[in-house]
Amino acid sequence: MTQKTFLKDFLKFIYSSPTPFHAVSNMEKILRAKGYTSLEESGNWKLKKGEKYYVIKNDRSIVAFTYNNPTDGFRMIGAHTDSPCLKVKPNPDKEFKNYGQLGVEVYGGVLLNPWFDRDLSLAGKVSYLDNLGKIKSKLLNFQRPVATVPSLAIHLDKNANENRTINKQKDIPPLIGQFKKGITFKDLLLKELKKQKKAAGIKKILDYEMLFYDTQEPSLIGLNEEFLTSARLDNLLSCYVGLMGLIGSSKKYNALLVCSDHEEVGSESNVGAGGPFLKHILERIYGSDFSKMMAKSFMISADNAHGIHPNYSDKHDDSHGPIINNGPVIKINANQRYATDSETSAIFAHLCDKAKVPYQKFVVRSDMRCGSTIGPITSTLIGVKTIDIGVPQFAMHSIREMAGTDDVWYLYKAFLQFFKETKAI
Repeated sequence: MTQKTFLKDFLKFIYSSPTPFHAVSNMEKILRAKGYTSLEESGNWKLKKGEKYYVIKNDRSIVAFTYNNPTDGFRMIGAHTDSPCLKVKPNPDKEFKNYGQLGVEVYGGVLLNPWFDRDLSLAGKVSYLDNLGKIKSKLLNFQRPVATVPSLAIHLDKNANENRTINKQKDIPPLIGQFKKGITFKDLLLKELKKQKKAAGIKKILDYEMLFYDTQEPSLIGLNEEFLTSARLDNLLSCYVGLMGLIGSSKKYNALLVCSDHEEVGSESNVGAGGPFLKHILERIYGSDFSKMMAKSFMISADNAHGIHPNYSDKHDDSHGPIINNGPVIKINANQRYATDSETSAIFAHLCDKAKVPYQKFVVRSDMRCGSTIGPITSTLIGVKTIDIGVPQFAMHSIREMAGTDDVWYLYKAFLQFFKETKAI
């Protein structure tokens, strides 16, 4: 596979994955095409050596693995499926002078200013009662611009460029059209399901989780296409590259990928890294040998890093400002906001050297706090050696983020080396 083909496929994946539900669904399609077998959490498992499996929880988190050696630990990569966004409220309907709007909650640490004046669509999961009295769900993606959050004209806000603040309750409900009173959001969902011929068997819509997203497609930019821009690079980039690394893994070692929801809001849920999903799967695989096998295992927590911004270089430590397209970043924090230690850092550095991949190190300024990842959470829950790494990017948590095209390829090569390395792990 060439770097150009890899990037093309990645951009298709991220554009078709506007929500964690769609990301997991698309990952499942890829896994099934590569011969992975679905396992049910509530079912009886009979794992066979040399086979490949995956488990999905609540349509939004996934664990996929190859089971090659019952007496060995796992080489694991962890990432997260969610991104900061605007989430439709349970009773969202707003009407003012015939303008229809939807009330939204801010999910995660959203950089709100870039959400104004974008062509927005809606996607997510709809739960319903079917004609047989059973509760089921379907994924829904409007797949076209249906909303926007218009800015207030500068004539009416003379200080907008100097002192603009955003009230999350008042300023960001998206405008979705002009229509008569009495039409509810659930009515609009049912209408769209019918339009897409997905309404068969639906007796009543009971609930939903619908998220707004930017309809602009991902792009390769720069005079030499050095960069890529897209929504949800944090962290679908790591999910996809981790998935491709897993698929290309050696048949000699046990390999695993876990992609969890709710990282952007703390991971504390039954589908988040703070929940028991991964631990329960590993316990079912190993039984009473779980602790011993975790001592033989290694986890790479992959989540994007802050590249040094040319306009704001003072926001970085002078010696630890990662540069885009200079390779994946080893993330280090003395207060264990990242799980990296000198041993796990040395292992990853050795992997990069063997794969001929450059790497960098990031430490936040001593007078600033860094972000959080699933690394320390997972390491604490299952007792596995862990490193936090990620590709550098700009505009983290914006509606449109930016990373380097070479870095995506570098990360893939590093993951392939991780899954085939014979000595260092």
